[in-house]
Amino acid sequence: MASYLDFEQKIREVEEQLEAAKARGDEAAIEILEKELEKEVQKTYKNLTDFQKLQLARHPDRPYALDYVRLLMESAYEIHGDRCFRDDPAIICYLGYIDGQRTMVIGEQKGRGTKNKIKRNFGMPHPEGYRKALRAAQLADKFDIPILMLIDTPGAYPGVGAEERGQSEAIARNLFEFSRLKVPTIAVVIGEGGSGGALAIGVADRLAMMRYSVFSVISPEGCAAILWNDPSKVEQATKALKITSEDLKELGLIDEIIDEPIIGAHRNKEGAAQALKEYYLRELKELREMESGERLQKRYEKLMAVGRFQE
Repeated sequence: MASYLDFEQKIREVEEQLEAAKARGDEAAIEILEKELEKEVQKTYKNLTDFQKLQLARHPDRPYALDYVRLLMESAYEIHGDRCFRDDPAIICYLGYIDGQRTMVIGEQKGRGTKNKIKRNFGMPHPEGYRKALRAAQLADKFDIPILMLIDTPGAYPGVGAEERGQSEAIARNLFEFSRLKVPTIAVVIGEGGSGGALAIGVADRLAMMRYSVFSVISPEGCAAILWNDPSKVEQATKALKITSEDLKELGLIDEIIDEPIIGAHRNKEGAAQALKEYYLRELKELREMESGERLQKRYEKLMAVGRFQE
């Protein structure tokens, strides 16, 4: 059954009425309710607050990296392990084809259901996960295979074991190594982009966000706790942090907003996957037209342009 957020309750009521009309075979009611549903969807999603967009980014039905792999990739073959410590299920790496284009997909996977969430560590990678991502990226670089990175994590895992095995070093190493890959690289925030955990697979020629995704230096809950020592101010923190795709596009921190279905990727996974595929193939074609040296130079200029200051 679909999960509904607080602000989606009117949509839920109309959808339930629509299902009942379909069960009765009432064609006249179906036509009226379909128009009412479309109107309610437009009204609800055209006026979302920043906090509501955060809720959508974290929606339990929102497609995760594995969902996109299954919807987009053909002949997908999973790559396991970092050749150093273990295989981290919070990071997935797949080699396959997207619309005939050979591609390496590297993504962060949150997991569904209690057992799977624990297995995936709630999408919070350990250092071996980032080292696995780097191994897959270097493999792709060796064989001239473009890389698509799917960002979706509350942040890198801050546990004692992760710190003992060099969490900060693993993230820093990825920032450095990904910045000098010779193949085209495209990163997309598909849900929640949390701090360094997102940046570790976010250095790319192109960085985009799905319409209802977020990207932040800290979670709004963490921000509210640090600044105000008051968890109830999470909505205020969400607005202050400017974490939505529109905010980051305006600030010049991302290249594009991918126009997922207005009702959200959680209600239309196939539509969201199609929008992601079209963006990836379009940008890849443009990047492929550049020589490797030119692409690296533009990537360097893009990274050096990040940030603003005023005197």
